[in-house]
Amino acid sequence: MRLVSLLPSATEIVYALGLGDDLVGVTFECDEPAAARSSKTVVVGGRDTRDMSPGEIDDYVRTQMAAGGDLYTLHADALAGLAPDLILTQDLCRVCALPSGHVDDALSHLGCRAEVLSLDPHTLADVLATFVEVGAATGVRERALRLVADLEARLGAVEKAVAGRPRPRVAIVEWVDPPFTGGHWVPDLVAAAGGEAVAARPGRRSVRVSWAELAAPEPEVVLVTPCGYHLDGAVRQAEALLPHFPEAQVWAIDGDGLVVRPGPRLVDGVEAIAAILHPEVVPEARPGTIRRVQ
Repeated sequence: MRLVSLLPSATEIVYALGLGDDLVGVTFECDEPAAARSSKTVVVGGRDTRDMSPGEIDDYVRTQMAAGGDLYTLHADALAGLAPDLILTQDLCRVCALPSGHVDDALSHLGCRAEVLSLDPHTLADVLATFVEVGAATGVRERALRLVADLEARLGAVEKAVAGRPRPRVAIVEWVDPPFTGGHWVPDLVAAAGGEAVAARPGRRSVRVSWAELAAPEPEVVLVTPCGYHLDGAVRQAEALLPHFPEAQVWAIDGDGLVVRPGPRLVDGVEAIAAILHPEVVPEARPGTIRRVQ
């Protein structure tokens, strides 16, 4: 089966299921594993925002959305040339990836008969279920069930380690200019790690909030998990919010690697957050994934 992934998280799922050799097309943001972007055809492009500040990125996104513009470009001819059997996409967030409707329109125009599977999880349980969806669609359902079982076993080990311990109040900051609180599956990660997510939106879209709203529950720990950034970028954003949380621990996390992409590495994220909240009973996180800023 010839597969195309229009999501970085879907690319990670494909590789976790041992289907990397079947993957023929990816997006410009598919950076895990490294072989995905270096050896596959890029069929979705977008603006390079590496030299833009968080505030500039937010302005750009809002301007594009207000004008009805697209944040991503589908290279339709390249996609058609790959002759895919299955395309993995999403409808969860227009800011994060190309909506499936754009893909359907392009396929109809090109006369391409590929199946389109939209992955739209809202909770951590939903994320795990998408692995089985992809496995079923690609003929490796039993392999997907084993992957989920392994990940659930790791989650169970964390749950056992933190059972009965006080649950620190945790504020999640997914963006700093303007501030956005954590939504969708991210509060579930905190709960699974033995914390209490405050000023958050479990299972729902992340929204803009004020610093006062984030600080009002008096969080003991603040996790900075910016979408689109790895650890160094998260550290820079975390440093900008220190005045708003003078009494709290502030930690930067590799957002793209561990928190915001709904793929297998979310369980790594749970383990890393648990190491922050309960260092006495949980092993240290892998180097390069978290850093205390305050």
